[in-house]
Amino acid sequence: QIIIVNKPPNLVVHPGHGNYSGTLLNGLVHHFENLPKNVDGRPGLVHRIDKDTSGLLVVAKTSKALTNLSQQFLSKTIQRKYVALVWGSLKNKSGTVDETLARDKKNRMIMSVTDEEESAKRAITNYKVIEKFNYVSLIECQLETGRTHQIRAHMKHLGHTIFNDARYGGDKILKGTIFNKYKQFVDNCFKILPRQALHAKTLGFIHPLTREKMRFNSDLPLDMISCIEKWRNYSKII
Repeated sequence: QIIIVNKPPNLVVHPGHGNYSGTLLNGLVHHFENLPKNVDGRPGLVHRIDKDTSGLLVVAKTSKALTNLSQQFLSKTIQRKYVALVWGSLKNKSGTVDETLARDKKNRMIMSVTDEEESAKRAITNYKVIEKFNYVSLIECQLETGRTHQIRAHMKHLGHTIFNDARYGGDKILKGTIFNKYKQFVDNCFKILPRQALHAKTLGFIHPLTREKMRFNSDLPLDMISCIEKWRNYSKII
């Protein structure tokens, strides 16, 4: 009925402008025959995550599974938890961002918080701090909605842009000192983790056929583990 994919970073989910082959969907179609098509005509896809975000996706193998899982996403009963490394030290140990999102007026490649746009959609992100490393923090985000770039846009709005998120300005030093050694340290972290520090860690839903509660977890990928470890060690010596 379903396929669970642990997507590596730097893999596009479905073909689009500039990415017509080598996507996750191309691979799925190659390995599985007769995947049901969603409303956009994309075989098996129930949801997606960004190219440079790693982690879990559920794919439907049957029409029944596609309809059922799509309904679960629509009714916001799917459990989705992400782990992210963000710039800065959050004031609160936990909180909720309930802000509408729309395409940014100046840069259509990103989303921004606004209540002016007619196209703006409500987005809710619950977060909690896992660990602090002076100038960056490791957090967990649980989604109540699934908007494009939701965590990335919400964290930027809070003033805690995701580490090395180039599109949202996180690929610059946003917190810390002016010393050259610190700049070299951050540059090394960027090289170790050449993408936004965001991983879709947990996915929970009701099985479309058996009605069994299912929950999947994936380990953080090596690039994130290495970067977090560098920050952990650095925070002990400053």
